[in-house]
Amino acid sequence: MSVSSNSEYGARPRFWFAVYQLLWHLLLPLAFVRLAWRARHSFAYLHHIPERLGFGYDKPNSKGSIWIHAVSVGETRAAQPLIEAYLARGESILLTHMTLNGRRTGKQLFSKAIAAGKIRQVYLPYDLCWCVEHFLRTFKPKFGLFMETEAWPTVVFRCAEIGLPLFLVNARLSERSALRVNRFGEAGRALFQAFAGILAQTEFDSQRYRSLGVKNVVITGNMKFDVPLDANLVAQGKEWQEHLHASKRLMICAASTRDGEEEIILKAWKDLLLCNAFEIQPLLCLVPRHPERFDEVANQIHATGFKFRRRSEWAGLPKDSIDLDVILGDSMGEMPLYYSASNLVVMGGSLLPFGGQNLIEACAAGCPVLLGEHTYNFQQAALDAIAIGAAKRIKGELLLGETIALTESLKGMLLNASELTKMGEAAKTYTIEHQGATRRILAALDQEMLALS
Repeated sequence: MSVSSNSEYGARPRFWFAVYQLLWHLLLPLAFVRLAWRARHSFAYLHHIPERLGFGYDKPNSKGSIWIHAVSVGETRAAQPLIEAYLARGESILLTHMTLNGRRTGKQLFSKAIAAGKIRQVYLPYDLCWCVEHFLRTFKPKFGLFMETEAWPTVVFRCAEIGLPLFLVNARLSERSALRVNRFGEAGRALFQAFAGILAQTEFDSQRYRSLGVKNVVITGNMKFDVPLDANLVAQGKEWQEHLHASKRLMICAASTRDGEEEIILKAWKDLLLCNAFEIQPLLCLVPRHPERFDEVANQIHATGFKFRRRSEWAGLPKDSIDLDVILGDSMGEMPLYYSASNLVVMGGSLLPFGGQNLIEACAAGCPVLLGEHTYNFQQAALDAIAIGAAKRIKGELLLGETIALTESLKGMLLNASELTKMGEAAKTYTIEHQGATRRILAALDQEMLALS
């Protein structure tokens, strides 16, 4: 498959597309080597290998489904209210992922619908022309919805060629990502212009997509505000918090931390405990973003000399933690539990230049958030949370192992109970005020599909 000669995007995209396909074919063996390497931690990485090539579907294929692509965990959770809305309409869903954790999350969230045959869950094939072609011919979806930032050239251009409407929903584009796209000139811009429409989270995102020459852009808000927290996990978290508060102990959750951030957090935590500012020492719950790093982070905690245990060592709630300095949150799908039990969240991905992680879920649990400087993936959400008083930004440099700014921020907030209470109330208000994106997205898509019919 190649971009057709009557493409409105000209010769340059065709040239870059040919180069892109060549690179994919040359590097394909490395993709399987990478899966084999990851299988050291979980053999499940080697499951469904044929699906990665657009083949090997072991059940009858229902055609005419609504195709929703959610690359990994965050996108899958964000898609939950949209998927549930379409299921309520009686639609069938083709749900695709790129990562094992994304697929696991989808199976966890929609197990009943999958068992009932209302949702078909497969991997999106690698972006090779023959893989994508066979995938599209097999499933023939009604239309496609890609979540947030996914834009695979082969998929996007082929859908445009065959007249399959493909929308980028809950779309976001950071300033640095827009600059990267523009480095490819017309070829990069053509990729986003080939979408049938883009439903952007914020005005910032809308402006950046329009700067790429995309005409059909609608601002619909962020669906992450519509994602419900698991009520059972929230209740367990509150029970855990009550147990901690009975002994006058506070807990801080360092959530979705990335490589390099744990070192900063653990150093700041040691300094915090050594300052003797607390009658009862607070507890740190450290939750790495990626499960394959759990053992690595456990070794880091051990090397610091902290008394710690892993969440997985408890069958129930980790209530017997009175002698611990740190709990390693080595579990999947329990963030609502950690947030609901905590008095303060330090948001991972924001201490070093990773762009930040989802602070909305923490706010929905009524937990104040402490942010680093690097929140470009959640620019508007971070600004709004700070403006309403649900979040604060660490003042000072965290690079080069300098952690005094984090230590002082933690100390100041933990010693101010009234401020934490006020911020927690603001966090709940913040999430409620920003709900409604799913409804707006559904309305926009209904209008788009009506116009295309």
